[in-house]
Amino acid sequence: MNLCRGNVVYLQYQKERAFVMNKSILIVDDRPEIAKVIMIQLSKDYEVHSEGNPIEALAWMHAGNVPDLIISDVNMPEMDGKTFLKHLKASSMFNFIPVIILSSLESSNDRIELLEAGASDFVLKPFNPQELKIRVRNLLR
Repeated sequence: MNLCRGNVVYLQYQKERAFVMNKSILIVDDRPEIAKVIMIQLSKDYEVHSEGNPIEALAWMHAGNVPDLIISDVNMPEMDGKTFLKHLKASSMFNFIPVIILSSLESSNDRIELLEAGASDFVLKPFNPQELKIRVRNLLR
């Protein structure tokens, strides 16, 4: 009897793991070392893609790639994360995608402004990769 329960639990675990593995995450950060840390942390459980700036990210997405979640820096050249977020939320093709903002902005007003613009979550840099992984998992449930 315990064996059956064990098998049921194991099968449920396998189903949940397969569900998680099908999820994709787009990282948008102009600092390759930050993107690499995030990719290492998340690539065991998710399909992870990285772009160096929001313009490249939007081009990748418009080419037919729609991630389940986006992790984006705020301070980037060419287009900042706030403008990127506004583009995403104004688009009927992408406005449903949760976005986690990574930033060293410590001002509460900045965080509130980004959350009001549609960010799903906000993580201050430097960040704990395990905390980010938990936040990602919670948003993708």
